[in-house]
Amino acid sequence: MAIAHVTQNWTVTKPAAKGRKGMVVSQVRTAAEAGVQMLDAGGSAADAAVATAFALAAVEPWNSGLGGIGFTVVHPAGERAARVVDFGPVAPARLDPKLFPLVPGKSDHLFAWPNVQGDRNVHGPLSVVIPSSVAGYAEIHRRWGRLPLKELLAPAIALAKAGLPADWVTALKLASAAPDLRRYAESARIYLPDGLPPAPPYVGPAKRIVLGNLPATLERLAEAGLDDFYRGDIAAAIAADMAELGGVLDAADLAGCAARLTDASQHPWRGRVIQGAGGLTAAPTMQRVLEALSGERFGAAPDVAFFTAFAAAMQRAYAERLAGLGDTTEANPRAAEACTTHLTAADADGMMVSMTTTLLSSMGSRMVLPRTGVLMNNGVFWFDPRPGQANSIGPRKRPLCNMSPIVVARDGRPEIAAGASGGRRILAAVLQTLLFVLEFGMDPVKAAHQPRIDVSGETGVSADPRLAPEILAALRQRFGAEEVEHTVMPVNYACPNMIMIGEDGGRTGISDVISPWSGAVAQA
Repeated sequence: MAIAHVTQNWTVTKPAAKGRKGMVVSQVRTAAEAGVQMLDAGGSAADAAVATAFALAAVEPWNSGLGGIGFTVVHPAGERAARVVDFGPVAPARLDPKLFPLVPGKSDHLFAWPNVQGDRNVHGPLSVVIPSSVAGYAEIHRRWGRLPLKELLAPAIALAKAGLPADWVTALKLASAAPDLRRYAESARIYLPDGLPPAPPYVGPAKRIVLGNLPATLERLAEAGLDDFYRGDIAAAIAADMAELGGVLDAADLAGCAARLTDASQHPWRGRVIQGAGGLTAAPTMQRVLEALSGERFGAAPDVAFFTAFAAAMQRAYAERLAGLGDTTEANPRAAEACTTHLTAADADGMMVSMTTTLLSSMGSRMVLPRTGVLMNNGVFWFDPRPGQANSIGPRKRPLCNMSPIVVARDGRPEIAAGASGGRRILAAVLQTLLFVLEFGMDPVKAAHQPRIDVSGETGVSADPRLAPEILAALRQRFGAEEVEHTVMPVNYACPNMIMIGEDGGRTGISDVISPWSGAVAQA
């Protein structure tokens, strides 16, 4: 007889932020506080988002940082539509598919691609795409920022100098990546003292981990400007480290890196427009789900009809996505390796910013560059290692990815900024949370606490056991759904957050309920 094990025998709630001025929501409350400092200093929501993103490099290094990539949707107050700052993944010019010979079996990492010799597409110097996060932050600041760059970087520098708190969350994150972190000397030196992840103390405050030369790199960016990351001393240091470690990313790749500014994709829904990042993000698949649900009319609360219709629409949309957009294998159940962070910001004028930024896997390439302290992404793993596929590895190519930052507008006015981290699980989390608000009239706090399902492919459904028995029964009968706990780790349902501006101008922000460090912070 099988006996179910309950990992989290507790009821978790997350405090919300409320106010009438600016607000920032992040997967780390400390980083959100850095963003609110910018609002208090007279900065815009764009300033707040950039400051938060830089702070996250110091306090959430497994999810994002200077070595990452991302997408941001910005809807300035007074403008009719949002713009997208695309700093998504681009392969280095010398990335040769022949460097990734296939070997028997399937990867047991984030995507079940065919195995590559030595997992060189998963970690290490060949797994890195061009790190464009700093270029993205620079573009956001240049177009919509008000404050000097030094001011935006000050909190990140202070946090980096103080060091990463080595509490139980840090221990879990580092333990999951330790088998690969130990392969790279600087990563092992920083994150695995004495060869092991640092254990949290039984009592008293956590110790701190200084992330190598990251504080000095942040200080250099504050003094020399963000362009130094691509065409200055920092760029030279990155290129030198990559060459010594055996990578193909070089100075020319860095010098040619630039964020792209595009129009947001527009997805109408019941008198509102859901504005996404478009392109090779989850936005085209989101559009298909919305089209499938647009003719449905549901009851007063999410019920059997809603969840079954949503699951069916997601599966059909994923079948199209996986067949037509190039990513043709199933996601791996090891969701604990899913990386990425999401933050949202709003200011008193009404500008809203939704940013998703990532290293791809948890700890990215697992490789910290010694000269700069930059933890590099492993974006090559987004590519199919099989030749001849739409999403195959190739030089200067852009892979398919799952990010879904959105800003919802009504009559041209930004109303909701939302998004999530969690790989393939992002789209289901973002759309359900949005529909809880837009379709069922929930406030953001209730929506964040509402149990969800996950549909991350053309087959399979995971259902939170807290859903009503009749919903669980219907999902089991129609989809063979499996009941899966919503736990801190593994991350089974993604990590959404949201800010909503009400008709009266009041703001409500809520971060992911199950993430221990997450928080929403409002201006006083």
